Amino acid sequence: MAKPSLPQGTRDFGPDVVRKRNYILNTIKNVFELYGFLPLETPAMENLDTLMGKYGEEGDKLIFKILNNGLDNPDKEKQIREDFEKVLQGKNTKGITERALKYDLTIPFARYVAMNHSQLTFPFKRYQVQPVWRADRPQKGRYREFYQCDADVVGSNALLNEVELASIYHEVFSRLKLDGYELRINHRKILTALAETCGGADKMMDITIAIDKLDKIGIDKVKEELIQRGLTADQVNIIEKYLNITGTNDEILVSLSEIIGNSENGKKGIEQVSFILANLQSQTLNLKLDPTLARGLNYYTGIIFEAKAPDIVKMGSIGGGGRYDDLTGLFGVPNIPGVGISFGVDRIYDVMEELNLFPPDVHVGTQVLFFNLGEAESKKSFELMQQLRHRGIRSELYHETAKFDKQFKYAEKKNIPYIIIIGEKELTDNTCTIKNLASGDQQSVSAASLLNHSF
Repeated sequence: MAKPSLPQGTRDFGPDVVRKRNYILNTIKNVFELYGFLPLETPAMENLDTLMGKYGEEGDKLIFKILNNGLDNPDKEKQIREDFEKVLQGKNTKGITERALKYDLTIPFARYVAMNHSQLTFPFKRYQVQPVWRADRPQKGRYREFYQCDADVVGSNALLNEVELASIYHEVFSRLKLDGYELRINHRKILTALAETCGGADKMMDITIAIDKLDKIGIDKVKEELIQRGLTADQVNIIEKYLNITGTNDEILVSLSEIIGNSENGKKGIEQVSFILANLQSQTLNLKLDPTLARGLNYYTGIIFEAKAPDIVKMGSIGGGGRYDDLTGLFGVPNIPGVGISFGVDRIYDVMEELNLFPPDVHVGTQVLFFNLGEAESKKSFELMQQLRHRGIRSELYHETAKFDKQFKYAEKKNIPYIIIIGEKELTDNTCTIKNLASGDQQSVSAASLLNHSF
């Protein structure tokens, strides 16, 4: 029998890891709820035509397609072979696949809004925490199955939504003690204006796809790719000047005005970025205007966000998002504007693990372990344990009668902070002995007062 293994890019999560992940997830969910967002879930799979063409050329290649049922039908063998040939040529065919695992949470959310818009109260604020799948090359911080935590507002053009989403990032990272994070923003109209300055808006995708790789491949490789995509040397020089803009947020705005300020799109983008920066000025956000931020997804139309991990950790992006003013138009329901952000939970976990940011008590599950010292003793222990459970105290009774040493070791391995001993003497006196394993302190209390004890 072959040794059991996992698909590449996926992971099992043991109890310790799940507790840490839940700490992150609960922190994010609590902040979402604090800002008035409602929970939502969508299926693991979507129809293939729901997803294809929504993530740009690069994203479409990373969609996990699901084979149809019945491909072993001998009556359809010839057609199946022809369909497989089409798939091998990079084409999609409904004879082989009609569904796919969801690539992100935004497009399925847009599909949901398009299907249910007549029943929703706008602006509709939703958050969603579910796994997504991408056929990417696994590496540190990049997995084929991972969780996303999204918050989106649809049905509103107000830039107040962007201000609140930036504030949510700050609130979450502050609660998680990720003090060195950086929240970067840019605007798609600024990038559109750059394309117009370089010969036309039709060059927008070529430019954004290339500069989105700047952190990975460097300026020289970006310039080479732009040339390969048909831009002239003069146009590439303008883009290089744009990519080399530095300084404070105000200084960057001035430099942007000098390069793209004659464009209506440029003026609009700069105006909206200035609004966001001004309205967040009184808060202590680590907010940086970054003209190189492109986020190569087709559906963004306005402000775009990217959250970066502290520089001390070589992790890169731990969140991102932006405005997508007509995403539901892809599904036949136009004119529903939206804006949203996403948290990269798996990467946040890796960052917090590396920086040792999880609280010491994150591993504490069971708070109290009752020792099992005999039939009558365990019966009394079970009775008291149930009363503690009704109080919300997480409790266990050791599963069998055993030596003290064995039961102590069980408590230590599970990080259980308190043990309660009811032996023959305690049973006679109607008392119990409580021991704090961390401090070694021990006290005897009546069975009645145990229910009011502070654990």
